[in-house]
Amino acid sequence: MNKQQELISFIIPCYASEGSVGLVIDELRDIVRQKPAFDYQIIAVNDCSPDGVMDVLRKYAAADPKVIAVDLAKNGGRHNALMCGCHFAEGDYVVFIDDDQQCPADRLWDLMAPLTEGNYDVAIAKYPKKKQSGFKNFGSYVNDSVATWLLGKSRDLKFSNFSVMRKFVRDEIIKYTNPYPYMSGLMLRSTKRVCNVEMEERERTIGVGHYNFRRSFALWLNSFTAFSVKPLRIATTCGMLFAFLGALMVIYTVVHKLLVPTTAIGYSSLMAMLLFIGGMIMFMLGLIGEYIGRIYISLNNSPQFVIRQTYNAPGRSRRDKEAGA
Repeated sequence: MNKQQELISFIIPCYASEGSVGLVIDELRDIVRQKPAFDYQIIAVNDCSPDGVMDVLRKYAAADPKVIAVDLAKNGGRHNALMCGCHFAEGDYVVFIDDDQQCPADRLWDLMAPLTEGNYDVAIAKYPKKKQSGFKNFGSYVNDSVATWLLGKSRDLKFSNFSVMRKFVRDEIIKYTNPYPYMSGLMLRSTKRVCNVEMEERERTIGVGHYNFRRSFALWLNSFTAFSVKPLRIATTCGMLFAFLGALMVIYTVVHKLLVPTTAIGYSSLMAMLLFIGGMIMFMLGLIGEYIGRIYISLNNSPQFVIRQTYNAPGRSRRDKEAGA
């Protein structure tokens, strides 16, 4: 790499994209070659894909030393794969991009402009209309609402699968070692200089989406409990509120019984109240249990990802180097 060139590290999480990931890599290489001031590094992470993705990545890594192929031993999801890629990224800019060709890679320079020409640390593609199912749109809306409430994100700021960040943001992200990485939260925790760049998402031409209800719910739960204690504060507030309402109900019942001795005991209303309060208690206990479970798993040093094999990567991951292993 020329000394005057700046390095862009592309991180591609790969799952069931045997027919498209190679096209994404080809397009990225062609786009970077248009700007002599930049060089590239492509880190493709195979998230234990059931198809032949790894065979494709091996061929690209054998033909191009700038392509790093990482084979994970088990499927951990997109955010874990991105975290894995971050440990190998050494670029001045780090780009997250998907493997399905839906990210408008041809708008890369527009996406990077707020960082190279402005004063921003992270830029995220904003799609006025997402080319995905109604279910996924609903899931994106829920996750965005949770991030706005829990993480202090601006309502106007939207997260998507195509983004770029400065090197120091990546350096902060990889300091997070717990087994539940949530990239949006890690970005917002590292900097407030985050902006959107509007562009059109492409139509999917190869394959189908694999973000089902289970994955969407897991991501929502992760965002809900990973970076904020607000849900626990809600549990405390609800407990105080119901205790206060219960005290008022006791006073009302006693006074009403003294004034009107013939009043019948309300079995139905009593059962409804017990079921409602009992349900709320079980919900709050479940929420607390979720936090405790995550703490337990973190204390057991559960890994974010397990690497089976790498191609064109250094002998040790960047995390091992920085830890002095």
